Amino acid sequence: MEKQKRTEISELGEFGLIDELTSKFENKVSSTVFAIGDDAAVINSCEETKSYTLLSTDLLMEGIHFDLTYFPFKHLGYKTVVVGCNDIYAMNGRPTQITIGLAISSKISVEQLKEFYEGVHSACEDCSVDLVGGDTSASLTGLAISISTLGEVAKDKIVYRSGAKLNDLICITGDLGAAYMGLQLLEREKRVLEGHPDPKPVFDGYEYILRSQLKPAAQRVVIESLDAEEIIPTSMIDLSDGLSSDIIQICKSSKCGARVYLDRIPIAKETYKMAEELNADPVVAALNGGDDHKILFTIPLEKQDLIAKIGGIDVVGHITEDGTGAALITPDGSTIEMLAQGFVRYTNE
Repeated sequence: MEKQKRTEISELGEFGLIDELTSKFENKVSSTVFAIGDDAAVINSCEETKSYTLLSTDLLMEGIHFDLTYFPFKHLGYKTVVVGCNDIYAMNGRPTQITIGLAISSKISVEQLKEFYEGVHSACEDCSVDLVGGDTSASLTGLAISISTLGEVAKDKIVYRSGAKLNDLICITGDLGAAYMGLQLLEREKRVLEGHPDPKPVFDGYEYILRSQLKPAAQRVVIESLDAEEIIPTSMIDLSDGLSSDIIQICKSSKCGARVYLDRIPIAKETYKMAEELNADPVVAALNGGDDHKILFTIPLEKQDLIAKIGGIDVVGHITEDGTGAALITPDGSTIEMLAQGFVRYTNE
């Protein structure tokens, strides 16, 4: 028999894999407004209402997205909810309900699971969402977490990845690279203290980057601030895969190019400090590190003054014509192509 060709996932990358697996699916239900290809699916659950229902699903795997050696269960529960809610915020919506599924190995205790749900409860309070269900199963390989998030958005305020227009400004809701550098710090201390009978990691002065990795903030305040200023972005995306990957997704969906200015990318002092200590490049962390869970969005040029009023939002570039690609502009004017990473393990193993 002729040997069947085997294609490695790495040949396609994360986003190519999604396209390969889902390209043949067509919507058959009239209430499905938008399916695969954005931060959340869009459902018109009732023709008479003025809002859409939003639905997203996220999966967090032990050894890929978190390491229980140093990740507190309470923080993990909090982060799980934030990951789900930020998908809804990235559609300019409001999360309303969540369900959580857990696959649990025998090494996990009831006390640890109670800590996890303390974190879930805290995040639900902060995001004003309800936990309405879920599922539990045994696992042979570690802890796996699935969260599905429901939300809603006014039909005239929904924002997709596909709406960016020529000359729109590219905005980011906070500094980048801190979560990745926090991860590098945690991994360093894990290696240094491995086998030590009384491990005492050294984290002094790096509280911000640790918090960025272990307990990121939901983007609720940003969405509420945009609404208060009556700003509806032209496109939005949750910044979870790194600036390069996510701006490329905007370009792909909006059929446009982008120019991002290196000296405008917001990077915290602690991120620079940790990068110097580890002999790493903080810009690479911002571009490709991922796990920042901020929001990248675009707005018309004439909205720049309104954005400045809100505060905490950085304008890092602008949208260019289709076919020009996504590129980073250095202070000396050089152009560097931005490349999508995706499907990358966050651990150093």
